Amino acid sequence: MKLQFDPNQKYQIDAIAAVADLFDGQPQGEPEYAVIKSTGAGDLLSGQEQTELGVGNRLLLNEDKLRANTRNVQERNDIEVDDPNAPLEAWDVFDAPANLARRCPHFSVEMETGTGKTYVYLRTIFELATRYGFRKFVIVVPSVAIREGVLKNIELTAEHFRALYNNLPFEHFVYDAKRVSRLRQFALANTVQILVINIDAFRKNFAGTEVERKSNVIYKESDKLSGRQPIEFVQAARPIVIIDEPQSVDSTDKAQEAIKALNPLCTLRYSATHRNPYNLVYRLDPVRAFELKLVKRIVVASAVAEGGENEAFVRAEAIDNKNGIKAKLRIHVQTSDGPKEKSVTVKLGSDLFALSNEREAYRTGYEVTEINAEPGNEFVRLSSGRVLRLGEQLGGFREDLWRAQIMHTVKKHLDRELQLQGRGIKVLSLFFIDRVANYRDYDADGRPIKGKFAAHFEEVLTEFAKDPRYAGLSWLRLPVERLHNGYFAQDKKGVLKDTRGDTQADEEVYNLIMKDKERLLSLDEPLRFIFSHSALREGWDNPNVFQICTLNETRSAVKKRQEIGRGLRLPVDQNGRRVFDESINTLYIMANESYEDFARALQTEYEEDCGVTFGKVPITALARLERVVDGESRPIGREGAEAIKQALVAQQMLDADGRLLPNFDPQRPGFELQLPADYVELAPAVVDLLSSYRIERHVRRERDEAVASLKKEVLLTPEFQALWERIKPKTQYRVEFSTEELVRRAAEAIRKMEKIDPPRVRVIAGQLDIRRGGVEGRALSVAEEQATYGPVTVPDLLAYLQGETELTRATLVRILKESGRLAEFFNDPQRFLDTVVRLIKHELHRLLVDGIKYEKIGGTGPEAEWEMALFKNEELVDYLSSLQVQKSLYDRVPYDSDVEREFARRLDEREDIKLFVKLPRWFTVDTPVGEYNPDWAIVKHDDETVYLVRETKSTKDFLKLRTEEADKVRCGMRHFEALAVPFAVVTSAEQV
Repeated sequence: MKLQFDPNQKYQIDAIAAVADLFDGQPQGEPEYAVIKSTGAGDLLSGQEQTELGVGNRLLLNEDKLRANTRNVQERNDIEVDDPNAPLEAWDVFDAPANLARRCPHFSVEMETGTGKTYVYLRTIFELATRYGFRKFVIVVPSVAIREGVLKNIELTAEHFRALYNNLPFEHFVYDAKRVSRLRQFALANTVQILVINIDAFRKNFAGTEVERKSNVIYKESDKLSGRQPIEFVQAARPIVIIDEPQSVDSTDKAQEAIKALNPLCTLRYSATHRNPYNLVYRLDPVRAFELKLVKRIVVASAVAEGGENEAFVRAEAIDNKNGIKAKLRIHVQTSDGPKEKSVTVKLGSDLFALSNEREAYRTGYEVTEINAEPGNEFVRLSSGRVLRLGEQLGGFREDLWRAQIMHTVKKHLDRELQLQGRGIKVLSLFFIDRVANYRDYDADGRPIKGKFAAHFEEVLTEFAKDPRYAGLSWLRLPVERLHNGYFAQDKKGVLKDTRGDTQADEEVYNLIMKDKERLLSLDEPLRFIFSHSALREGWDNPNVFQICTLNETRSAVKKRQEIGRGLRLPVDQNGRRVFDESINTLYIMANESYEDFARALQTEYEEDCGVTFGKVPITALARLERVVDGESRPIGREGAEAIKQALVAQQMLDADGRLLPNFDPQRPGFELQLPADYVELAPAVVDLLSSYRIERHVRRERDEAVASLKKEVLLTPEFQALWERIKPKTQYRVEFSTEELVRRAAEAIRKMEKIDPPRVRVIAGQLDIRRGGVEGRALSVAEEQATYGPVTVPDLLAYLQGETELTRATLVRILKESGRLAEFFNDPQRFLDTVVRLIKHELHRLLVDGIKYEKIGGTGPEAEWEMALFKNEELVDYLSSLQVQKSLYDRVPYDSDVEREFARRLDEREDIKLFVKLPRWFTVDTPVGEYNPDWAIVKHDDETVYLVRETKSTKDFLKLRTEEADKVRCGMRHFEALAVPFAVVTSAEQV
């Protein structure tokens, strides 16, 4: 099977044009078959120049023209620049052949994983060669994996590019320190030359020092090159340097110096996760990629243990001797909300009983008596004699979890096979593991045997093969050994071994898996299930990977975007053509963490790694809005965009930076968008455009905080002085409630609680929808697997409950007996206890709130009243969201919701409101359920002056709710009753 490439993908053409158009004005190259005389520079192509050592690229554009081209490209691609007149970001490099210093500009292209980044920069090479005569290119990669991926892509696309570019001759090769004479040919050739080199091959240069012998070969004089350094021939070529994954390539000063040493004409940087997007000219961010359906949708399933906190749980996560011999263990630590998994660092003599906050299960046998940090033989020994090797686990449900993961991944694979039967689409599943021995082990005689993952996988697949639902899958009747295989590094004896993914030993693995890439896509090849090391997280992917399962012993430390990136590409059929069918283009992730945690981490990475600014509308997007003028459709341009933006800012739809504000809500009753008279007819288009950028939560990293300045003169006004005198007293509360009522309510709540079942493994599958608003998830299916464990330590039931609730044993006994649920304690003691504690506390809080009474604290001073000086101490207060006002203590009023913003705006407009203050966060009222911070203090004058406190909420029935927040507000009401200050919950300023 041969992969087919579509040359007409608009987003790829746009990315290629974004770079090619940077050199607009550079004299065009000669026809491909022109006869070139290399006797002098004047006889060469416009984009080339003859030097002593060979033919180099030549740029004839001046810096002003290059900058102007760049700004045009950026505007076309909706990339905003702070200062369009600023110089391009560039390095100063020394051009050895010309014996002068010059500027080397950088240009960045951002493309989401799976959208053809490598294809784009390879095709850009041919575009630049054809249009401008540039011939010399160097591709710098950070790792063996990515290097092998680039070479495979060149091999796969060679025929495609020859057809597109009229058989333009080109050569490509990998830098080899043993064959440095190939660099002379790179310099002398007049055809397109593509050199692929790993950054490690030329990062070390100790020229002129006594450790010069440690330098990379590329910096050492060679007899094969007439005493020249190999690097000189690269420098003579003045190559356009393409940096694949620059955040990993030139992230250090040493690496940057190495790239400068190549004497690049310019650098072109391609990544999905730029750390420094120098002169960004094209962006296809993750949100846009999903919107355009250029990658698979994501479905996440999670296998997490529920219950099982009764026995001791220890997992060896890391062992090292960098700063003394120590280990990181994961254990259950007692918290106020029950046992939680946490990582703790231990050294010799550490006691897990103490580190767990004295959980009974760790009392005996859990002191650390030995730590061995010898590479390959790391382990921790406990006082019980139990030895935990790196990655091993004691207690918990690790085995139940990975068994459930394998079973559900295989089932999902088989279901997908049924869905795609007859469509010529091969289905692949990829299993990531972090210990090779779990897949392939060796007996005492060194003979290979199946690891636990391989053995269980075969059991599961064999069992499914008997299921009549899958009888139509003919390949299931083949020997099971032919259906799965592992890709791992080997030692000289052929023994598989663990690696990090960036060592020389990994090269054979990447060679093997890259060479098998097309074979794996053929339906004639029975191999469908691939096991590989977790280090294979970059550089390899396959479009027909539909399932990815993380079977790591510890929670995956691999970036989510790297993990899913192995299967994001759209699948291909047996003719090598992409399949654009939304009904099948989903990637199933079986994660060893919760579905919610995975989604949350993925969104965080999109924002932090990609610099995706959710919810920001660029001015260039508004400028492209079109309207009919004189019978023709024309964009409104920059001037029209600025007019619309100002109107949106005035209506609080956008802030000055173009970020959507909460006030933009087309679904809100009475919502109306008011535009300048010349653009009224564009209102529906503007609403549609803004909606496409809408977010549901703020991205705080991108938002500049506003500064609210204290107006000291307001502190001295009679209105504020009188208001402050009424609200400044502090109070103390007491509660009265009936034990009988507590027993009745608590017993009833426990009686209605969810059944406490024995521990189990739950697998939840959900759909991840990636939009402008972020990553949203919804559950699609749930399955459960029963888990088993050995004898457990049963905690002291009454002692635990008494310690958590501070109720008497007699009261607790009555509650438990009247609930009728005590027998379920033995199903899962810890879960029973934590659930009962939560319910008792909830009912206790309700009684405390209902029976609470406040009294003023007598006297003066900070213990009895709030001090006005606290305002003076906070002259500048930063808030994420604030509204500029006139009638308040600060010139800006913060708000937490659109209801608060509208409330403050309307109060500021009313003539009968003399003063209103958003009470600061330090102004709190003590309640049994936590501190309460009231919203507003108001001075209203109609026929008489009234001093009020108001709480703003979105619903009139707020006080009818039995939530913790509502309980706090109810307590606040009692507090202000004691101060004789009117208090109420309102939804709008009209209710004041």
